[in-house]
Amino acid sequence: MTHGTRSHGPVADGRHAVVVGGGLAGITTALALADAGVRVTLLEGRPRLGGLAFSFQRGELTIDNGQHVYLRCCTAYRWFLDRIEGAELAPLQDRLDVPVLDVARPEGRRLGRLRRDALPVPLHLGRSLATYPHLSLADRAKVGRAALALKGLDLADPALDTQDFGSWLAAHGQSARAVEALWDLVGVATLNAVASDASLGLAAMVFKTGLLSDPGAADIGWARVPLGELHDRLARKALDSAGVRTEVRTRVTAVSHDVNGRWRVEVPGETLEADAVVLAVPQREAHELLPEGALDAPERLLQIGTAPILNVHVVYDRKVLARPFFTALGSPVQWVFDRTEASGLRAGQYLAVSQSAAQDEIDEPVAALRERYLPELERLLPPARGAEVKDFFVTRERTATFAPTPGVGRLRPGARTKASGLYLAGAWTATGWPATMESAVRSGVSAADAVLGALGRPRPRHLFEFEEAA
Repeated sequence: MTHGTRSHGPVADGRHAVVVGGGLAGITTALALADAGVRVTLLEGRPRLGGLAFSFQRGELTIDNGQHVYLRCCTAYRWFLDRIEGAELAPLQDRLDVPVLDVARPEGRRLGRLRRDALPVPLHLGRSLATYPHLSLADRAKVGRAALALKGLDLADPALDTQDFGSWLAAHGQSARAVEALWDLVGVATLNAVASDASLGLAAMVFKTGLLSDPGAADIGWARVPLGELHDRLARKALDSAGVRTEVRTRVTAVSHDVNGRWRVEVPGETLEADAVVLAVPQREAHELLPEGALDAPERLLQIGTAPILNVHVVYDRKVLARPFFTALGSPVQWVFDRTEASGLRAGQYLAVSQSAAQDEIDEPVAALRERYLPELERLLPPARGAEVKDFFVTRERTATFAPTPGVGRLRPGARTKASGLYLAGAWTATGWPATMESAVRSGVSAADAVLGALGRPRPRHLFEFEEAA
């Protein structure tokens, strides 16, 4: 590990923090602590950083394990991109524009769009909803009334977490078609659950923040380069520059508190001593590493369910999609993205099909998925009917996110534990957000803030700039 020159913070003093886990939560924690002058060691068991938002090689192509997007309202992740000098590589739309293709209509394929105008909330979506062809006139009117009711919910009310979003939508006049063509269209992609399986609290947070807070809040951003370029290469460069010691292929086997109040972190062949330890790992791994008494009810971590995401990857011999992405109705296909340029493909087109809430398909054989999805893509994209499929493969994240089920809010712990000097981070902790890159970064900020408070260190101002932008 090489040490660079610190560029964002003061020279480190003798205080040492160990961050376990090199996903977005761990990277954020490490950068924030180093920027505040704390000496930091970051340990990651995999051979790379980035957690579940990573890339790998397949022949000459660089493939993302899954399609990840963010919204303009994701101010913490945008801060993260700025901090690693990667914002230009993952730009936002100038204005929300989502092509929605319905292939289930008797009259054939029909394209609609969800886009915003330069008007204040909620008028910014008024014209789009008024002309949205996938809803009846009656459904459009009822959607507007439900949106206003949603805007009036108090996100701080714990009762919201005990209810499911689907029942709330039904009680507010939303038809099955409205749920499919609008609410689940957005909700499945952001929550990784259909409305009937999602906490009203988390769903309300998504829709209030993304669609009802600011006209531009839901503008979509995504990486135009492989995710590994951002979350591994640029992140590691930023960590090096901040003076963080980063060790990959280093799995932590135990964390304990000694009689002198210091923490001991065990890895193969070495014991690290630290003033503070942050466990920025998935909830089950955190449960395994937690010392006795660190949480009042550690079994709650094991009660936080997980939800899968399936990604289908297809390489054609020619261009079959003219848009950067679209989403579909009346088809098993959810969202389709053009990843040709980002992957390095020189001829033809590479499409990534992102399937959230994929419990029924996550373990299906590749042959069965090929038999299902290639005809669907031909139905959605007529140019694909004459195209040759050069490659077809699948990536599976069986535990991609925590399951946003009703009641999950009471299971999600905060950054602080009962053990002095031990903290938690991860998208599954109590950030108020569903399991997104935004939630991961926010958890890292919360953990770093808690560590700095305990060590009596001032918070680096730039770290909290995203809060002012929120």
